[in-house]
Amino acid sequence: MASRRHAARHRRTTAKPGSFARPGGAATLATAAATLTGLIAFGSAADAEPTPSKAEVQAQINQLHREVTKATDVYNGVQEKIDTLQKEANATQTRVVEEQASMNRLREQIGAFAAEQYRTGGMPPELRLALSGDPAEYLQKAQMLDQLDSQQAARVQQIAAAARVLQQDRAEASAQLAALELLRKDLTAQKTAIQEKLNKAQALLNTLSEAERQAVLQSDDHDTGEGADTRPGDRPSRDKPAEPKPGAELPNVPASERAAQAIAFARAQLGKPYGWGKAGPSSYDCSGLTQSAWAAAGVKLPRTTWDQIKGTRVDKSQLQPGDLVFFYSDISHVGLYIGGGQMIHAPRPGTVVNIAPISQMPFYGAVRPG
Repeated sequence: MASRRHAARHRRTTAKPGSFARPGGAATLATAAATLTGLIAFGSAADAEPTPSKAEVQAQINQLHREVTKATDVYNGVQEKIDTLQKEANATQTRVVEEQASMNRLREQIGAFAAEQYRTGGMPPELRLALSGDPAEYLQKAQMLDQLDSQQAARVQQIAAAARVLQQDRAEASAQLAALELLRKDLTAQKTAIQEKLNKAQALLNTLSEAERQAVLQSDDHDTGEGADTRPGDRPSRDKPAEPKPGAELPNVPASERAAQAIAFARAQLGKPYGWGKAGPSSYDCSGLTQSAWAAAGVKLPRTTWDQIKGTRVDKSQLQPGDLVFFYSDISHVGLYIGGGQMIHAPRPGTVVNIAPISQMPFYGAVRPG
């Protein structure tokens, strides 16, 4: 009997399937769920990257824009190689066409000579002389035939020589076209890399207000520490004069005739947007602006900053209007000096061609075109 009563009590206190064994089970479940939710929320917050500060955003944008300017010079260099090689390939292909036409003419002449010999061949010269009503005329024809034979031999030699040249030029044209294809692939890769960096920079800019965006783009804090020229007196000035607006008057400093033409051209571009890989007429990158400005003065400059600096170097203390001024130890930026410590340049993505003091960036060197 006692055992039956104990079994009954055991059945009353044993939890049913799916229920908790004690009255506080529902509260425990709620507490566990809340704890789990808190852990998930904590984990998500820990995994999420903290929002960068304005200074960090500015530093990242500056870094990306510096990378873009350097990559743009690489892009421009590849494009210049493509343009040069394309001209060479076009000239080679023109030679191939002309050489083929010349060889065809030589073959036609050989064919005419051979046909003439066939028509007059097979008859002994003595018989042809006997049948001739005018021996003097026959002798003249025989002499002409000998001349044709020597000309024919010469034509054969010309054809052989022409064939060798034609084969060489065809091989050269094929190599040039293959090189062009590789360069174009390289150019496409460079373009993609630059666009990715610009997209990242724009995404960061979009996190800022309009006033903050303008402050970042107009900031003189372009140097990220990498490759900065640290020579005394060449660091960017924090107390520099206010940057002139695009329509501001240029310093009244005497310039050579060609330099004045280059400056006049550059001034006409003030306010036009920066465009990487562009040399006008609607947008410019830094070396595209200087190249186009001096082209307007009749002086041909290379396309990249790395090549433009290979001209006649001048000391910073001897700068004259029209000189090219270069910045950073990696020579990634160039402007057109206009006197009074100022230049016209195309700064970077998101800005326009404007006037700025050369103290704005670490000075590297200067070149005098002409």
